[in-house]
Amino acid sequence: MYLTITFGIILITCIISWVSFNNYNLKSKLILSPSRVLNQKEIWLLFTHAFIHADFLHLFFNMYVLYMFGPYLEIYFNNHAALGEFTFLIFYVSAAMFATIPSLYKHGNNPNYLSLGASGAVSAIVFSYIVLNPLKELGIVLLPGIWIPGFIFGILYILAENYMAKKKYTNIAHDAHISGSIFGILFIMFFDFNNAKNFFEAITNYAFNYFN
Repeated sequence: MYLTITFGIILITCIISWVSFNNYNLKSKLILSPSRVLNQKEIWLLFTHAFIHADFLHLFFNMYVLYMFGPYLEIYFNNHAALGEFTFLIFYVSAAMFATIPSLYKHGNNPNYLSLGASGAVSAIVFSYIVLNPLKELGIVLLPGIWIPGFIFGILYILAENYMAKKKYTNIAHDAHISGSIFGILFIMFFDFNNAKNFFEAITNYAFNYFN
């Protein structure tokens, strides 16, 4: 049955996040701590952090984006992968883990650094969607009514995340967003090299038509 993985992830994430809002012990057992991963070998934290969130707004935004883009990827894998829609689950968990690489590298010796949320995995889903649909227009949250081709949206997103990561304006793990996005691009391109071929052909044709 289509979409069972996507909605299953959303349901489980909402339940665990909601319980953890008022349960510090649960949150501390699931939150990403690079120091605990590297020094105490608590490997499960590499993906359990994606099932808890800081607050309702954080949870809502990630689950809304997952709801908007997840079903497309789940159906895609169901139609193209030997494991069907379960490939989407593998993709999601792997993306959540890959997104932690910058934190492990930068904060492995910092026991006070903690991170949580599904943003890295969700970013991977969005960028996989962009690779498959580079010219499909996406909206910019801060500029309502503005729609631009997906590949341009992706470029602007990466540039903005990189800028904010360097300036450190917030406590948001922008580097996790970037690494998650990179994972989404690489996974979907290596899953089927035709995806990479079609992506670059679409962009080339778009640029040729735009400037001629």
